[in-house]
Amino acid sequence: MKRFQYIFLLGLFFLGACGNFGDTNVDPNNPSNASTSALLTRSQRSISGVIADVAPILYVQHLAEKQYTTTSQYGVPNTDFGTWYSGPLISLQTIIDLNTDDATKVAALSGGGNNNQIAVARILKAFYFQFITDTWGEVPYSQSLDAKNDVFTPAYDTQEAIYTDLLKELTEAVAQIDNGDAVRGDILFGGNMEDWKRFANTQRMVLAMRISDVSPAKAQQAFEAAYNAGVLTTNVAYPYLGETNNQNPWFGRFLTRYDYVASKTMVDYLTSVNDPRMSSFFEPAASTGTYVGLAHGINDAGDTPTADVSAMNSSLIRSQSAPLYIYTQAQINFYLAEAANRGWSVGGTAQSFYEKGVEESLKQWKGDDYNAAEYAAYIAQTSVAWDATNANELIGRQKWVALFLQGHEAWSEWRRTGYPVLVPARDPLNQSGKIPVRYGYPTTEAGNNKANYDAAVASQGPDELDTRVWWDMN
Repeated sequence: MKRFQYIFLLGLFFLGACGNFGDTNVDPNNPSNASTSALLTRSQRSISGVIADVAPILYVQHLAEKQYTTTSQYGVPNTDFGTWYSGPLISLQTIIDLNTDDATKVAALSGGGNNNQIAVARILKAFYFQFITDTWGEVPYSQSLDAKNDVFTPAYDTQEAIYTDLLKELTEAVAQIDNGDAVRGDILFGGNMEDWKRFANTQRMVLAMRISDVSPAKAQQAFEAAYNAGVLTTNVAYPYLGETNNQNPWFGRFLTRYDYVASKTMVDYLTSVNDPRMSSFFEPAASTGTYVGLAHGINDAGDTPTADVSAMNSSLIRSQSAPLYIYTQAQINFYLAEAANRGWSVGGTAQSFYEKGVEESLKQWKGDDYNAAEYAAYIAQTSVAWDATNANELIGRQKWVALFLQGHEAWSEWRRTGYPVLVPARDPLNQSGKIPVRYGYPTTEAGNNKANYDAAVASQGPDELDTRVWWDMN
């Protein structure tokens, strides 16, 4: 009690005296109120962690591991998702809160119009949550950012519930964008709100196609609505810079080590169809001058001399400022091809969208070296040319190539469609030997959030790499 009284009196002293200090205790270099523009930039920088994640790129066999092969042998059973909540998601939620609260919304105008900031934050939250739920399945969602109510052990939401809400959030966010000031701190679109609308609509289209087998009616309605609202008309890539703090991760990965090379699966397919993108993806093996891929997931990968296998293209992929793509025109057209093939109303034929998808991918990867005659010869080959009786496999295989290094998207689409047919690792470390179809939950969840973790496992299935997520019907 005496200690309490002492603290109470001491508090009164400082309370009465604080008026004499003025701004003495205010650090002008560290503002006490969060800058929403800085929070937006910070949250966008985490996109790099999504598009540059290595594991799904290895799972779909775009690349092979040369030195340490544990991931490509499916030997990583648990992966943390906490940093996504404590990093970009809480930053985006703070933007929403500051622009919503009457006490802070006026000061928050320094980051742009209130509605536009909230809308962009909602769109990016949806982007991250789609990545998280596609990767782990059922995850904390509705309660995950509710710190105000002291929710420190959030419940896991079903993936169906998450997808339903993400489609709603994106639709509402687009409608919320107004003629107020554009957002500031935007390294993706420079505050162009029309681009944010198209980005959100494109994501709605992707979400809709993802659930096309498990919820076809909802998928069709959402896909058609998103497409008609206007989707991206250019490729969107993360803007890496030629400096250490914001460099392409693939550049950094090769500074002191040589862990990744061309996959035999990818090289063999590209070779079989004389694919013009081969030289954009890889470099010839130094010892032979030919393109050679390494078998993935093998114990003796290190026995193959580096000079005997193809490296990733050093200028287009491994340079410090080389782009990594978030959404591409090739990707969008392949989605439209599948939609048209399903009979959905998207204003074109499956064949026209398919061929446009192939063409856009060649333009993306060949750049100034794109050659229309080369494309015409490529698309005319029997194994590439449109065939309505084999539409799903054709679209799936060409989408797999076009999504080179877009690991999570390529992995999700392979899980959903089953194309191309991939042979699992020769020397797997997981019990089933199958290619993983999800990440395992963080090991901390079983202890720190046990009741909700147990409920998610009971609902979804064992916390294993072989347990399918809700939309994976393949």
